[in-house]
This record gives sequence, structure tokens and C-alpha cells, in this order.
Amino acid sequence: MPTVILLDVSLSMTQPVSSTDGGSSNSSSSSEPITRRQLAEAGLNTLLDFIAANNKLEFTTLVIFSSLWEIVVPFTRDYNELKKAVHTIEIFDKTCLETVLEGVKNVVIEEWGASTLCQVILVTDGSPGVGPGSLKHAIQILSNPKADDSTFPVPFEFPNSFHTVLISSQLELQQWGSLSMYQKLLDANQHKGHIHTIEGAVTVKSAQVMFTKMAEELYSAFHAKLSCGNLSSEVQVFPPPQPVNMARDFEMVAQRLSTELSICGFIDCADASSPPVISRHLVLPLPVKDKNSSGSGEGAEGGDKTEEKETVPSSTEMGSNPSFCVLLHGSLKVENLVALVNVGENWYGLLHSCADSKKKSNLMMSLFEPGDHAIPWVGKFHLLGPCTAFANNPYGEDNNKSPFPVRLQEKRSYSQNPVVWIKPINLQADIQKILRYARKLPEKTLVFYKELNRLRRAALSFDMTELLQGMSMMLERECTILPWTAHPDAALQLTHAGKMLTSAMDKGYDYSITPLSTNFASDS
Repeated sequence: MPTVILLDVSLSMTQPVSSTDGGSSNSSSSSEPITRRQLAEAGLNTLLDFIAANNKLEFTTLVIFSSLWEIVVPFTRDYNELKKAVHTIEIFDKTCLETVLEGVKNVVIEEWGASTLCQVILVTDGSPGVGPGSLKHAIQILSNPKADDSTFPVPFEFPNSFHTVLISSQLELQQWGSLSMYQKLLDANQHKGHIHTIEGAVTVKSAQVMFTKMAEELYSAFHAKLSCGNLSSEVQVFPPPQPVNMARDFEMVAQRLSTELSICGFIDCADASSPPVISRHLVLPLPVKDKNSSGSGEGAEGGDKTEEKETVPSSTEMGSNPSFCVLLHGSLKVENLVALVNVGENWYGLLHSCADSKKKSNLMMSLFEPGDHAIPWVGKFHLLGPCTAFANNPYGEDNNKSPFPVRLQEKRSYSQNPVVWIKPINLQADIQKILRYARKLPEKTLVFYKELNRLRRAALSFDMTELLQGMSMMLERECTILPWTAHPDAALQLTHAGKMLTSAMDKGYDYSITPLSTNFASDS
């Protein structure tokens, strides 16, 4: 999941911190006081080092803000570039929180869409600020039900986890009342996130401890054991799977991914195509740690001592070591199969090869909803078995069809090509397609009526009856501007289609406009 780091670069970040509730703090090795900016740099370096060591595939961006906001480093996996940018940023004027939250919402939706889970980490001194755009002003908007808070960026429109890091002493936060204000902001975000504060004296070490705890909570790698019979491999699942909490008719389902991933069997890709899944994760093999007994020395009494050393193989050694994960990936890719894997109690997923380019592919795991009937046309997973387990082939000896005869006859909604009119250009393109076919009548009669009925059904679904009236007028206009060399059937079909668009509005969604039967030959 991508991460957005929001770093406060207002003037208040240059103020020295208070290590105790009573006075200012001086560094043990220097007489100069420690500023909040220096603590933020040290903490962010610790956070970025942790992510680089545990979640190298994490995309992270650095955004600075004061009265304005700026993307210093776009989404990247180069953590050295992020650390360098944290060290070289400048200080600007006052804090304006509302502006940067609005900017973050736009950046994430533009880059990742509105369905990708994103971590938002706000690093600030906790000062509530004054004036429009400050934290106080934001709380007033959220607390006043009569205020026009429809444009306020919180709650975010994308799945998120909003974490606020306050670099100040507990006494300062109590004096400002910042904790209660940020808690209200977190409540407005539907309690998705957490507030992190420094415990004890405000020092570089305590700030690093706070960032380390947050990093362990958010970015700890998920390791599991993938096994199939006697073969097994230690793997990392990225991004770490989130707990699933679902409300069903008569029960609440709460599931966590198990650390034991067991392959139950293999299915042909054609039999499990386009299944409904809730999340997708990369499955990466982990380097094997070898415990070798080496080294002996003489003790005080002349005895021998044996030391156990854990050695992690280098990248070249890893490429020469056998790995079940690599074997599985290559087998699934060559044989065009998917592996059904049990990931928890009554919870399943699919392991399959996924190519992100023509030359590179990865082993991916797609998780279903909890239950053993996630693919309707396959049936219940615990009832599946090989045909060799039966005395006679239950599907017939000469049956070359799919071994799952319960496949749904109708097309699934998520496998069709729906009409999408989110932007005006999409609607314009559909209308222009119909007009292009209209100018090629009667050769394109069947395609013309197919696209016309497609537009009609979409307009009725969206209750856009004015669109049908406008389309009827456009067809009548096309009829009047036909060249003298046009086929006579073209004018008749256009007139017929234009009238039927308006007269057949009450005939329902399933009704289709059919071509007008004429005595003209298309090749005359």
C-alpha cells in the first residue's frame, strides 16, 4: 500500500523542544537546543530505514506543507532519495492543515484511484495554529453541523489509515489542547488511524523510539510458510494482508491470514477465470538461513566449544539454491494452472503467475471472501477431488469439456464490458460511433442497431431520457444531410430508428429496436 508522508515545515518546527515538563532541553553533546525539525529528521530517517529493510516494494512520497503544500519527492522506492530530501528541505511560514489534506486527497486519487488502501503519516509539532486553514478552524467546521463541511477533505474518499505524529512534550500538548483536537480529526476520519506522541523526555532517542514503534505497527513484513505435500518454502506476502471483517445475514465473520499456507490442489486457468477476489498479494521467496556448526576453541579447562552461526546467503548464492516457491511459479506458468491454497480456517485463495511486463512475471496470491464457495461455478472447495479418485470418470471417458458442469450460463457482471459515462468524452465517443455507422448504411445496418440499442439501454438505466430525444434529433438531421448518392434504404432506416428511440421509451429495458424491413437490396 502506498505511503504519503506529510512533513510540517512551518516556523514553529524551528522552536527548541522541552525535554521535561519544566525547562528546555539541551543535547548531551552540544550546548545548542534540539529543534522539532531535527527530531522530525531523525525520526523519519528511522522510519524510512525500517521500510527499506522490511517492505522494499512500498511506494512512498514526501509532501511538505506550511500555508501551501508541495510534493518534494513523488511516489518512489528510492529511500535514499527520500532521506536526502528530508535533510535539505527549507522552513516556510504558518501551518495550514486543511490545504494539505485537500491536496493529499487529490494526489492519491489521481495516482492510485479511490480503491487503493493508503497510509497517510502527518508529522507536525502539534501546534493548533490560528486563522483559516488551521487545526482550530478545521475542528470548528467539523463540530458545527450547520457549517458547510461538504468540501472538507476528511474523511478521505479512499481507503486509508491516518497517523498523526506529534513532536512535542506532553505538557505542551496539554497546554495547547492538541490531543483532543487531533482526536476529533481522527474521529471525523471514521477512527481510521492513530495518534503517536513521545513518551518521557523529548530527545532524539525517544523520537526514534516513537517512529520505530509506529513502523513496526504499520510496516512489519508478513512471513508465512508455503507448503505442498513434502515441499515447503518460507515466503513473504506483500502487501501484508489485512484482517477481514464481514457482516453476513446471521453472523459476523472475522478472519486473519494464517502463517501456514497449504496448497490443496491445482485447477486449470480456464476453469477459474475471473473469480471474485477481495485482494491480491505478491508472494516472494525468503533467503534460507543456514545454521552451521563451525569454530572450536579451547575453554578454561581445555574443553571444546561449538558456536552456531546464522549465515544469510548472498544474492548470487540465493540464485543457486533450490526454492519451492520458484519451482511452483515456473510450473504454474508453463502448465497454465492455478493452485488452490488454504490460507485460514474455511478461507481460500488462488496462487497464479502474473506478468507485469513481457519479460517479467511474479507469483501472486488472490484471496477470496471467507468461505469454501467463493467460485460459484466450481462448487464447494472441500468437495473437490481428482477424477482418478473415482472408479469411472464421472464426466464420461470422452468428455473433453470443463470438469465443472455447474458453470453459470449467463455472463458475470464483472466479466462484461459495461457502458461507462464518467467523463463527457466517453458519452461523446459512443454517440460519434453511432453516427459513423449511420453514414455507412445500409452496409453497417446490424452494427448500427447493435450500438443504438446499447446506448438506449444505458440511457434508460441512468434515467437519461433527454439523451434519447437528442439522439433521435441527430438521426433525423443525418437523414436530411444524406448525399444524393446515398442508398434509399439509409434514409428509411435513419427515420425509423429516430422515431423508435422516442416512441419505444415505455417498452422497457429488454426491448430492442430492430431494423426496418424494406424491399431495397443493399448492393443495388
